[in-house]
Amino acid sequence: MDHISEDIINQERRSNWVRLRTLVWLRWIAITGQVVTIGIAMVFFGFQLSLGGFAIVIGASVIVNVVASFVYPENMRLTERGATWMLLFDITQLSAMLYLSGGLNNPFALLILVPVTISATALRPTSVIATGGVAIVLVTLIALINVPLVDINGAPVVLPYIFIFGSWTGIVVGITFLGGYAWKVTSEIHTMSEALLATQMALGREQKLTDLGGVVAAAAHELGTPLATIKLVSAELVDDLAEFEEFRADAQLIHEQADRCRDILRSMGRSGKNDLHLQMAPLQTVIEEAADPHMQRGKTVIIDASAGETGVDQPHVFRHPEMIHGLRNLVQNAVDFSQSTVWVDVSWTKDVIRVRIIDDGAGFPASVIGKIGDPFMRRRRREDDVEKRPAYEGMGLGLFIAKTLLERTGADISFANGSPSHDQHLHAGRRSGAIVELVWPMSRIAVSKEEQTKALGENVLFEH
Repeated sequence: MDHISEDIINQERRSNWVRLRTLVWLRWIAITGQVVTIGIAMVFFGFQLSLGGFAIVIGASVIVNVVASFVYPENMRLTERGATWMLLFDITQLSAMLYLSGGLNNPFALLILVPVTISATALRPTSVIATGGVAIVLVTLIALINVPLVDINGAPVVLPYIFIFGSWTGIVVGITFLGGYAWKVTSEIHTMSEALLATQMALGREQKLTDLGGVVAAAAHELGTPLATIKLVSAELVDDLAEFEEFRADAQLIHEQADRCRDILRSMGRSGKNDLHLQMAPLQTVIEEAADPHMQRGKTVIIDASAGETGVDQPHVFRHPEMIHGLRNLVQNAVDFSQSTVWVDVSWTKDVIRVRIIDDGAGFPASVIGKIGDPFMRRRRREDDVEKRPAYEGMGLGLFIAKTLLERTGADISFANGSPSHDQHLHAGRRSGAIVELVWPMSRIAVSKEEQTKALGENVLFEH
């Protein structure tokens, strides 16, 4: 499997998803809403509010926004610490507003959930816990200590304690639940996005290698004729210059270098010329091409191809980069985790093509077999895992890439184990490890007889 680092997902970069301008814009909206709410409460409902205190709290937000707008560039993305401090300021500012307006008697107390939710979508768990913890502490304080709301008659507006406790409980539960829910969903979305990007990178690399092999093979094919002419002429010069040793040596050198060029082009062109005929191959040939990089790695790889029905010829399939790269990943995974042997069973009927990749290793962990194919799935490594699988820190990205690419070709892929884990001491040389089965509809990847005929191309007359 071509190495693709799992560091493509870096938790340190979560905060880089948020621009400073975004938080500044959201704070301007909050400031506008706070001013409008205070005006309505005083003009239409007659509440007696402490305008001096509100002016100080709202003014602090205005100052922070003005400084952030003029000091820092518009496209600045916040660091983890910067985003945390910005959100903590918003939580503190809103808590101060609630303190001056009745605490949890104020129906706008639930807005404390907004900065916590933003932190859950943009920061790492430690920062999310910090912002959520500060929010819970401040909500608790303003529930106990606050400036009561006073109506137009001078009477304080106070809810029964049971409702205050209910509001506090609801906000605390909301902070915990919404924070955890938002962080989990956002992480999965971005993990899947990055994993799909890695899949595109792997497919693009495989496509480039395939195209490069075709170009090199085509060059080898086209240069064959002039090299043969050079070789022929130089051979004749060697014979004709027998009496002129100095010139004969030069002609002999040209002849030898022509042979050398021929050998180099022959080795470079083994992947096949980039024409329609070599874009397709028998099914077994494609399987062998995918498995070839892992055939000489100290493990036995057995490829067994046979028809599942009598009278059905082996199908030809297109050499899709997705299919070759996906199969190669699966074969490498089997070779890495096997003890001695990997079996690749290939069969076909008139309706389906089936490929089963089996090894004699310990198999997939039972705790994760239902999650195989999810990107960046990790599990804690035991000491025996380090010995058996020293190059692996987790299972996920490689299998995700293979699964995604093969599903693009129409494959239905499933994972299973050949025997329970307690039978590990009997695995060597037996089909008892991990099993990966792929099933394609014949009509999806098989090349029809007409397409095989067209791939031969039209005959071209020789020019005399």
